[in-house]
Amino acid sequence: MATNEKNPTTDLWSQWLLHGRDAGDPHLKQTLRTVVGRYIDRLLDGARLSPGETLADIGSGEGVVAFRAIERVGPTLRVCLTDVSEPMLRHAEARASALGVRGQCAFLCCPADRLAGLADTSVDVVATRSVLAYVADKTAALREFHRVLRLNGRISLAEPVMQDDALAARAMKAVIDSKPAAEVSPLMVLLHRWKAAQYPDTEEKIRLSPIANYSERDLIRFAQNAGFTDIHLELHIDLVPSVVHGWETFLNSAPHPLAPPLKDIMAERFTAEERELFERSMRPVVEDPRSVSMDRMVYLTARKPLP
Repeated sequence: MATNEKNPTTDLWSQWLLHGRDAGDPHLKQTLRTVVGRYIDRLLDGARLSPGETLADIGSGEGVVAFRAIERVGPTLRVCLTDVSEPMLRHAEARASALGVRGQCAFLCCPADRLAGLADTSVDVVATRSVLAYVADKTAALREFHRVLRLNGRISLAEPVMQDDALAARAMKAVIDSKPAAEVSPLMVLLHRWKAAQYPDTEEKIRLSPIANYSERDLIRFAQNAGFTDIHLELHIDLVPSVVHGWETFLNSAPHPLAPPLKDIMAERFTAEERELFERSMRPVVEDPRSVSMDRMVYLTARKPLP
């Protein structure tokens, strides 16, 4: 991902991780830190790290997986943090220095499917959290994980499954396209316009989208094709209280780095009358303390076999 020409200290990934995910809402930021912490603990449980091992934290972002692993295992753990975003690597490096663990860390700027700088059979564990979801060739990435792992090395992955969001957008489009315009609810049209800006809504778009063109079962196949054995996958689907209850936060946050926030969608794709209708209909839902959301996360572990 190229850096922003106007501001070389930020890019798509760092902008979302550091700002777009929580929309500048300190309460949401703290809530998300707690939620992400649970994902990471489950991920590291699957990694089964031991003192003296080397972990490759692929798509490391802020470095939270690496730093939690060091906290768990101690000063003998070595961690290589890789990310496609140079700004995020610099952010993670500064955080490592602040935590006093910079000496245990190495930092490499590279995509998950081309781990330049990581030698063959050089690490004991490869971990990802919400990384493969954005990689077009997931089998290529898993083959890279296989390459850099020592014999009997492990992978532990925690990846979101967003295919259902795309299928919901496609279903809304199918309903709208199947009826005369006069018979379609104006609110449904706006709901589809919103969701279609954040998720693919046709078969062709879904097929071409790295965030939507796979299911949890495909991840098993990708790992098997890459040469892994002892593959175990758990799909966790949880209906949880919504973490967003403020309308402004709802407008300014985005569900993933490739999605524009709702505020931008409404400004660019809604008329003034449509914006008023949408807010009148959706704001009570968002601000209802009983509102819920669905969380879908896959945890996959596997092993590089001995010869």
